[in-house]
Amino acid sequence: MPEETQFCGPIVQSAGAYDPVSESLKLENQLCFPLYAAARKVVSLYTPYFKPLGITYTQYIAFLVLWEKHTISIRELCRILYLDSGTLTPMLKKMEEAGYIIRRRCSEDERVVLVSLTEQGEKLKERAAEIPARVGTCVPLEPEEAFTLYKLLYKLLGKKEE
Repeated sequence: MPEETQFCGPIVQSAGAYDPVSESLKLENQLCFPLYAAARKVVSLYTPYFKPLGITYTQYIAFLVLWEKHTISIRELCRILYLDSGTLTPMLKKMEEAGYIIRRRCSEDERVVLVSLTEQGEKLKERAAEIPARVGTCVPLEPEEAFTLYKLLYKLLGKKEE
């Protein structure tokens, strides 16, 4: 059996001669694919709960940060969400137009743009409160498996356990 390579799933030896290049280029041997597909599947589980609120998954994760921090710089929000400003800025503009947030320049450093929740944005928290529990019942993992996956994913992101 050939050696497993870092960041690839176990390489299954095909019948016949083993070709490491062909094996390494099979979709089934990529770690990135099940991560990508699982992420899409989990996000799709959330979608029915976002529709009544009129928000997207990306807006939801931004709200999660804002409900916790209340005011944050766009730069820090980008860092926390692993998004670039080119993705975040148009989304924040839509959230502002919907009346959920206010963007303003920092008085100490005008290069910094701060994002704050409005009263309407705070009220959305009440309507979104049930989403995590509802989605959790749709994920086919035991609590211990979910916690292990959670820790492994944050390890991949380079975050240490606290």
